[in-house]
Amino acid sequence: MPSPTRPLSPHLQVYKPQITSLLSILHRLTGVALAGGLLIFAWALGAAAYGPDSYETVRAILGSWFGRLVLFCWSAALFYHLCNGIRHLFWDFGYGFANDQVTKSGYAVLAGTAFLTLAAWAAALAG
Repeated sequence: MPSPTRPLSPHLQVYKPQITSLLSILHRLTGVALAGGLLIFAWALGAAAYGPDSYETVRAILGSWFGRLVLFCWSAALFYHLCNGIRHLFWDFGYGFANDQVTKSGYAVLAGTAFLTLAAWAAALAG
């Protein structure tokens, strides 16, 4: 048991959230979301192989407002993970570690995610 006179280690309540920490957490969460999305993809492929009735069920579920919301979020997770992965690749080569560069690249990742997600959905809905 810690001594009452000894200070405790800093905790999340002490630190102000920064873009770097938030994007790191989001990168991990989107990785998990992508794995979940692959289960949906495998379900759709299995239904397509099983027959037209099964595929129609999947199509009806994924075509509903909730299914489209899930697909939209999954595509946003995909593009975020892609953009942030490219950012990490630059870091692996030793570029972009200055505080202002890290912040700017973080906002660039968010902007790229929004642009790619909206462009992909606009193209999908137009075609």
